[in-house]
Amino acid sequence: MTKDQTKITEISQDVVEERNSTTLDQLRTFSEIGKALTSTVDLDGILNIVMEQISGLLKPKNWSLLLLDEETGELSFDIAVGKGSERIKDLKLKLGEGIAGWVAKEGMALLVPDVSKDPRFCDKADKVTQFKTESIICVPLRTKGKCLGVIELINKVHDTTSDIDSFGKHDLFLLTTLADYTAIAIENARLFEKIEKLTITDDLTRLYNSRHLHKYLDYEMDRSRRFNKDLSMIFIDLDYFKTINDEHGHLCGSKLLCEFSELIIKTLRSVDMAFRYGGDEFVMVLPETTKKDAVKVAHKLRDAFRKATFLTEEGVNCKMTASLGVASYPTDAKDKLQLIHKADTAMYYVKEHSRNDVKEA
Repeated sequence: MTKDQTKITEISQDVVEERNSTTLDQLRTFSEIGKALTSTVDLDGILNIVMEQISGLLKPKNWSLLLLDEETGELSFDIAVGKGSERIKDLKLKLGEGIAGWVAKEGMALLVPDVSKDPRFCDKADKVTQFKTESIICVPLRTKGKCLGVIELINKVHDTTSDIDSFGKHDLFLLTTLADYTAIAIENARLFEKIEKLTITDDLTRLYNSRHLHKYLDYEMDRSRRFNKDLSMIFIDLDYFKTINDEHGHLCGSKLLCEFSELIIKTLRSVDMAFRYGGDEFVMVLPETTKKDAVKVAHKLRDAFRKATFLTEEGVNCKMTASLGVASYPTDAKDKLQLIHKADTAMYYVKEHSRNDVKEA
């Protein structure tokens, strides 16, 4: 064997060893990704794991993970990494719109080395980010026959060792494998969220239930103590609700409770929480709200109830009023049970004396 042949053989062996080493590294990476993704049911945690692995493994200049909203049929950018990415957080894509929309609609992976030659490409994001897309690799996040969204990589970082500037079939394989792990993890996280929500939500009104009220009050009471903040509660009871059940049936009674709950939700601030306490009784918890301000909110609620007309679709067109009691921590109570008792007692005072009014503890 000549010196040149020996040298070629050594180079070939080095290349094979390097490829084998790369393959092993990728297998280890996917093993770690699989363990990490299946060890958490926190959606934000899952997305962070995906973000780290994609950036390190595939090295795109820009990339995004878009999740599909089943109700609106739109894709939203839950993760966007790279130049101008902060500008597309509120951008929405319809199914079939652009490469990402096409992949989500068809459920098929797509490798586009030159987007200028593909009629499916849409420069909507480029206009917002001021970034020029040249090549794209996009794969669907599919599980159980449905598409949850897509992962889209844009413009591969230049590889000085191989002079490669665009994505190839090997990148497509790696991303598809990662997407399979990710889709399963996202589906599991969403399922866990649904189950968790069912345990704290009232079946009829979709407000939080009384079990969650106690857990929430523990948290807010502790927070109020630590930061020396007020915490207020409004206890609400519908007036003469029994007559609706007696005169129009329990189905109308249930519908009225749902409509009443919707009216409560409309008056909530973003920090307030509403609960169905039981029967036709409701509770509102107002963090960092003084008793004086809570009384104002209660009067606003009373007026809203009094003005509303309920069960219009059923042709009943009834008017309803409510009795409301207000109590606050630390003014009226030292703990959560005392707060509930004081607000409840104030509500019953209204119930026994006048109805359709507000009483503070």
